[in-house]
Amino acid sequence: MATRHPNPCLAKINRSYTVEEIAALFGKHKNTVRGWIKEGLPVIDDRRPMLILGRELREFLQARRTKNRCPLRPGQIYCLKCRTGKVPAGEVADYEPITPTGGNLVGICPSCDSMIYRRISLAQFDLVCEKLAISLPQALRHIVDRDKPSLNSDLE
Repeated sequence: MATRHPNPCLAKINRSYTVEEIAALFGKHKNTVRGWIKEGLPVIDDRRPMLILGRELREFLQARRTKNRCPLRPGQIYCLKCRTGKVPAGEVADYEPITPTGGNLVGICPSCDSMIYRRISLAQFDLVCEKLAISLPQALRHIVDRDKPSLNSDLE
């Protein structure tokens, strides 16, 4: 299965690969691998077939993965449109639980007015949200909490 970001750990460091083998390993087209060579993926020599050391392939893919990383400071949420970390508009965000141990912070980007999201765990909640006003969801109402309970009952 092809993935957008190939996993560098699939490359064996003590093996040499051809362009076709790398394409098959990561589920990419061989022209994609040739593009990586033009971007700087080193080949063993200029002979055919082109051979790439597994160690060099792994280092190249790891460098590509970490090149565009943007570490977030406390109170920031990443905006996909602006491609940077932003403090949400009005320093206000909503917390949406997804699992019992974590969820998403949801806010609005102050620059482009798009929705911004950040996945956090409850263990990191105080660290990440120290400067933000967070609105937590209320628990769902139970049947006993209703103002007018149902009278359609067989119980006496």
